[in-house]
Amino acid sequence: MPDAHRSLADMSWPGLAGRRPLVLLPLGSCEQHGPHLPLDTDTAVASAVAERAAARLRGETDVLVAPAQPYGASGEHEGFPGTVSIGHGALRLLVMETGRSMLRWASRLLVVNGHGGNLTSLADAVTALRGEGRDVAWWPCLPPGSDAHAGRAETSMMLRLRPAAVRVEQAVAGPTDPVHLLIDRLVAESVGGVSPSGVLGDPAGASAREGERLLEEMAHLLAEDIGGWRVGPRGRLGLPERQPVSTRPGNRR
Repeated sequence: MPDAHRSLADMSWPGLAGRRPLVLLPLGSCEQHGPHLPLDTDTAVASAVAERAAARLRGETDVLVAPAQPYGASGEHEGFPGTVSIGHGALRLLVMETGRSMLRWASRLLVVNGHGGNLTSLADAVTALRGEGRDVAWWPCLPPGSDAHAGRAETSMMLRLRPAAVRVEQAVAGPTDPVHLLIDRLVAESVGGVSPSGVLGDPAGASAREGERLLEEMAHLLAEDIGGWRVGPRGRLGLPERQPVSTRPGNRR
């Protein structure tokens, strides 16, 4: 559970009077993650990383974690039941209007993104907000070296965060080729055409211990990047070489 002192949802408005906090907004998705992981995997990971980073910054930065946005642009997964995609246009507008409203009382907004398919609209929205003079950035939750989707990394993190929601006995391997070798087929055929299970990677060997390590590594990097607050030309916080931008397949809408 998030600390009430760092959770925007637990605040009342007098508790924010006279403050100009940094707000972390976890952005996820509601989409298939193979037969073994829950639909909100991306949202759960983004929320956990944001909360852990906020805890690291306590006493140094006035930071709050906002309620997560659970729907994103997931068109590449729409062949699977349970996936809900609002598309790029709606997500871009949502981020822009959320930023405009939030920054009436907050000083900065950082969108902590858990789904690679959101990046096109997210970067566009953040760039537009920065063009309006607002202090906004985005940051990708992507463990270095992780597989593309519902593989060992995400399975490990969900075993740490919500083990009861992980159906270990149903885990299967999907294509393990690097995404750059699959990207043409992913764009043409969507995820379902490349992997009938929806998995891109191999969950074998996943563990809660590994999940804890991955979450802590990302939280550490996020807290450091917040402390430096260096924003790139497309609104990405931090140095891209420290953590690669997601190479997950792009969206179809």
